[in-house]
Amino acid sequence: MHAWVFLLWVIALLGGAVSPVWAEARSVPGFVGAERCSACHIEQGKAWRTSQHAHAMQHAGEDSVLGDFADATYTYAGVTSRFFRRDGRYYVKTDGPDGKLHDYEIRYTFGIAPLQQYLIELPGGRLQALSIAWDARPRVQGGQRWYHLYPDEKIDHRDELHWTRRQQNWNYMCADCHSTALRKNYDAKRDRYDTTWSEINVACEACHGPGAEHVTWAEQPEDTRTATGKGAVRRGLATDFSERPKRGWLDAYLNGTRQPATPKPLSAEIEVCAPCHALRTGIADGYSAGKPWLDYYRPSQLVAPGYFADGQQHGEVFTWGSFVQSRMYQRGVTCSDCHEPHSGSLRVPGNAVCAQCHEPARFDTPVHHRHAADSSGSQCTACHMPTRVYMGVDARHDHSLRVPRPDLAVSHGTPDACTACHTERKPDWAAGKVREWLGRNARGTQQHLPGGSAAEQQALVDSPAQAALARASALASLAATPSQAAVTSALRDLTDPSPQVRESALSLIALLPPEQRLRAAPLLADPRRSVRNEAARVLAPAVAQMTPTQRQQWQKTAGEFEATQRFNADRPEAWVNLGNFYAAQARTADADRAFAGALRLQRDLDVAWAGRAEAKRAEGNETAVAQTLREGLRAAPRSALLHHVLGLSLIRSGQREAALGELAQASRLAPDNPRYVYVQALALDGLGRRDEARTLLRSARKRFGDNAEIAAALAAFGG
Repeated sequence: MHAWVFLLWVIALLGGAVSPVWAEARSVPGFVGAERCSACHIEQGKAWRTSQHAHAMQHAGEDSVLGDFADATYTYAGVTSRFFRRDGRYYVKTDGPDGKLHDYEIRYTFGIAPLQQYLIELPGGRLQALSIAWDARPRVQGGQRWYHLYPDEKIDHRDELHWTRRQQNWNYMCADCHSTALRKNYDAKRDRYDTTWSEINVACEACHGPGAEHVTWAEQPEDTRTATGKGAVRRGLATDFSERPKRGWLDAYLNGTRQPATPKPLSAEIEVCAPCHALRTGIADGYSAGKPWLDYYRPSQLVAPGYFADGQQHGEVFTWGSFVQSRMYQRGVTCSDCHEPHSGSLRVPGNAVCAQCHEPARFDTPVHHRHAADSSGSQCTACHMPTRVYMGVDARHDHSLRVPRPDLAVSHGTPDACTACHTERKPDWAAGKVREWLGRNARGTQQHLPGGSAAEQQALVDSPAQAALARASALASLAATPSQAAVTSALRDLTDPSPQVRESALSLIALLPPEQRLRAAPLLADPRRSVRNEAARVLAPAVAQMTPTQRQQWQKTAGEFEATQRFNADRPEAWVNLGNFYAAQARTADADRAFAGALRLQRDLDVAWAGRAEAKRAEGNETAVAQTLREGLRAAPRSALLHHVLGLSLIRSGQREAALGELAQASRLAPDNPRYVYVQALALDGLGRRDEARTLLRSARKRFGDNAEIAAALAAFGG
């Protein structure tokens, strides 16, 4: 199999009236419901009912709908939508999947503040999130209005971001974080969902796990409750939140900061919060609190477009990926130190929440924050947790709790908290102010640049004191510019304590010849499914070189990998993953069927067309390769990938002039891809046009810097 196919792996991160019966609560074994919990835990239940968790999703009705449905209208991209009521129900007249106006009933509300979205049923058991949302903020803050989530674009019914399309599908994109004990239940054969939940919102058992055994424990006589088994420690619950109370604190401040008695990361709360407060992809069905989250989810890394080069939030990445970079997390601070877990509100307001650990006399003073007391700049969050606005109105704090680094804004173009407020100033001004105050640039604990240069990434990978997720992100990024040092680091990190680092190490091992990949065979039995999945993929081409014991373990893990893709069979990326997996095993017919499955869901998915073409090539049918690629180009005419691969096919067929046209078109469509330029230059040279090839490469060198392939070709062509 060609290397380009292997590197085209796509991991799904990485979304007429029908009966509503499927969308109602169903009894789930072990789950008893919030009302049963609140009967004993009265204060906790009262606090929870005020939380956003309690209002995460609701049936549309008088008590839940916040938007204006009194014949209100909103116009976007030439389409005027009307919001109205009929027979006590809520409706919107808007453009449907055919681009025409239809009346749709609002079935559910989604969220409550600072915005509320609305869910509409479409055939096939689908719930879709309307892209026109209600701004729930007070009118004085600009709220109490309808607005579109993509105001600067013109999203119509043909666009993947249209409310009727896959990227706005509740069942895959949103559901399991807004309801309790959710099961997606997608049937690929019927292309239909039968999604269920135990409770419509995020209720007690979403965090504490199934409550039936706890109820049984509570109903026992007190003198027998702690006798044996799970009830002895967890009172019949799957989760154990005793870790934080046991942590303890030292009596004295150290440099003005309270210190945990045992300074190490705490995992119990993070394991429960992360599945919903992280950007991640589901890899298995059946998660409930108390189970290892990496057996059910694969979190994203600190890479663009989700994060800036220094790990600050950029895209909508939520909280986990930021918080685990922080020194506070490394020292043992956890979610409920700042947030009351039942209401979700801060334990104390403003700077007082930070003063729980950081001595106000040292930190809540102009000597430290360099701003007037009681000004907006004197707030701890202004400098250490700057906000970024998502979904148009939702300002979310970056939870990496970092020291402001305007010097990195100068050198790497990252945001800095200083000029985020002082918008009339430039980062070099802010960096100068910091040097004036400190006599040097600010430093802080986070010395990492997971999105920096290859040298910076390599330095981060080899810095064990840095956050594990940052090291994992840098290690995975090095696969794009592999070096012997990177491979050496990857071989070392196959045994790293962090599952994210182990998984990233596999991405570099995948660049080695099959027989050299067997160093990673122990990860086929890794404790975490997210790592095992990647090990199965990476080792697929090496099955023939395995020992019988290794092959037996691989077959078991390969079954898990396939199950993950079939769990995500509502996404074309999962079918591409399967296609590449089968292709790596020379199962060309299975690979072709998998790529065809992707194209049934998304006709213009170029990597699926390229995969089908490679399957034809494996059968030795170059004519069929070109035919497949041309069919793909009819579906995706602006695909640089398909033009590039067609050019390679034409070269193999001896049609060099025609090939050059396809390769040149690929370079035009993807001007930031140095590989396309390199191959185009080789094709020019093959036609005896070395001067043109040399000119092309010289221009590329100015754009791409020290690219190894371009440098080697220039040297071979005489510079």
